[in-house]
Amino acid sequence: MDATELSGRPAGRHEGRADGRAGTVWLREEPVRNRRTTPLTRERIVAAAVALLDRHGVDGLTMRRLAERLTVTPTALYWHVTTKEDVLDLAVDEIFGEVPLPAADADWRADVRTLASGWRAAMLRHPWAPSLIGRPMLGPHVLARTEFLQAALVRAGFTGVHLAVVTRLVANYVIGAALTEATWRRTDDPEVRADARRHLVANADAYPTLIAAGHLDDGQWSDEDLFVRGLDAILATHPGS
Repeated sequence: MDATELSGRPAGRHEGRADGRAGTVWLREEPVRNRRTTPLTRERIVAAAVALLDRHGVDGLTMRRLAERLTVTPTALYWHVTTKEDVLDLAVDEIFGEVPLPAADADWRADVRTLASGWRAAMLRHPWAPSLIGRPMLGPHVLARTEFLQAALVRAGFTGVHLAVVTRLVANYVIGAALTEATWRRTDDPEVRADARRHLVANADAYPTLIAAGHLDDGQWSDEDLFVRGLDAILATHPGS
């Protein structure tokens, strides 16, 4: 009896620390599945994982729950993914695949706006995603969109450290905006932000600037408007400035 039969997993899949770490799913070849023993594909696993993440969040995703959704045994999953870290890496890349990737335009700012807006929208549809963006991002969808972003910035004249800085500025801005908005949207009480605004008004002597600036006043600007204006402020930067 070989190691596969003893463990119920492909032999050698768990040898070495790298197999269990975030990001390493992209550094391994996907194993050839035995169609007689498992009807699974990576695509089915990822689709089920995204559905579970949308409903239960990262903490609510377990390999057992994923197997139950796919109506297979947990052991069957290990022919395709080594750990939950693999599943999360694949799910994040799947979300990036929803971000529109238009043909490059002569207006580099328009390209960045399109990409950033699509990225924010995708993360708001999947509010668990922003918290995972710090993982090693080596999936094909992620890399294609990162390539698109940097190619647009290179057309604008950014190079070297300036290219790295503006890339990070855009990425961190999009992630932060999506994370903040997703957190607000998770509150079941629509009056939460209104209550916060009323608290400011009730303490006008302590917060005169916040009140004058419309802080937490949804009636003045939408999240979408503030996001676009903020992105434009970042893109107003010029190479070498």
